[in-house]
Formats: sequence, C-alpha cells, structure tokens
Amino acid sequence: MRDQFLSAALSVAKDLNRDEPEVAANIGIQLEHMGLETWSISVRRRIRDSMNYIQPKKIIQTGAGIGHLTAWLLDYFSTKNIVEKFQVVEEGNRFAVILSRLQERFSKINMQVKVGKLSLLAAEHKAWAITRDGEPPLLENADVIIVNSSLKNLADEVRMMLSHLNENGVLLTVEPVPPVGERDEEDPEVVGFNSWMELVKDTSETHHIAFAPLFGGTIVAWLKKFDMSQD
Repeated sequence: MRDQFLSAALSVAKDLNRDEPEVAANIGIQLEHMGLETWSISVRRRIRDSMNYIQPKKIIQTGAGIGHLTAWLLDYFSTKNIVEKFQVVEEGNRFAVILSRLQERFSKINMQVKVGKLSLLAAEHKAWAITRDGEPPLLENADVIIVNSSLKNLADEVRMMLSHLNENGVLLTVEPVPPVGERDEEDPEVVGFNSWMELVKDTSETHHIAFAPLFGGTIVAWLKKFDMSQD
C-alpha cells in the first residue's frame, strides 16, 4: 500500500555498514573546527538507508553546507549504478568549493553543485518554466529531495521543493525543535515554527507524511497521495 511506503523507506537497512564513511568522518572533523552544526549520525545514517529502499535516479539536496550528509550519500551511490543526476544546492560560495572537492573525488557520479539562495533559484525556475530555454535552475521530477534549512525558512523551502518531486518522489527533512523561553509572537523562530505546524497540517491533505524519531532528531518524509482508487 502506498501509505506504508514511507515507513518502509525510513526503516533500517541492516545490510549496510553502520560505520561512518571515512570521507564523511573527515568532514565531521572539519565541521567541529569550524564550529558548524550538522544532523546527528543517526539521522545521516537513516537517510542513507532510505536511499537503499527508494533507489533514486534524480536527487536534490538543499542546504548541503560542507557536504557532511552529501559524503554519506556519495559513498553509498558510488557502490551502485542508479544515479542519473545528484543536484546539491548551497547558498555560500565558500562551502561550494568544499563540495566541488567531493564532486571531484566521486567523479563517476553525475553531481552538480548549484550555488545560490534556494528561494532565488526557485524563482528563476518559475521564469525558466515559461520559456523552457536552456537548462533548468533546479531539477524537475526528482525521486528524492532532502531539505536542510533554518527554522525561519524551513516550511517555505519544503513547500517550494514539493513541487519538484515526481508523483512517486519522497521529500525528507528533519523536524525543527520548538523555540523555548519567552518569545514575542513576531520572533522569527516562533513565526517559523508556526509556519512548520501549518505546513504539516496543510500537506497532510495532499501527502502521506511519516515521522521517524531517532537519536538527535526526527526525520519527516512526504509522499504525494493518489486517489483512493489508485492507492
């Protein structure tokens, strides 16, 4: 059943190595030195595991940073011959340089690094869709999209990227932590979390949504609903 697909996709792939790949481990050390945050190893490992079930051909990863999760995915894809295109989006040029090194290391995989703010790339894509001239700014009909963003922008970016999935595509992100303490209603994190709650409520009408609680975070996944006759 289609509504059971996500729970299967978010389960453990017991046949895969549970240790962190060497390249990813080295990037983790860089992250510590740079004082940057990353998703927990449990989250990164489980997202890698989900690739084993979904077997995606076209993937978009946003908010890639210096490529900690990217390295996990590339390590997995390097053992398979399934990927047609892996588009990695990162806002900052400085991090894009590091991602380019990953691209060179895993040169057998068709990886594309896109530099720019996701909202601007999405706007450019809408303009491109009118003329269909040249290469699209963002992939269309992706099998998997992974969204990593700040609490302030997460809901908006998930909404943007849902339209870039194919009818069987899966979008993955990590549930944001609610802001704590006394906050003004206009606080950007409060607004962002309220937008997240609205997103989950709204998209539950059109998508199957699954939650996978793990150590260090909860993965959230979306899969478009079909009519009951097709489900």
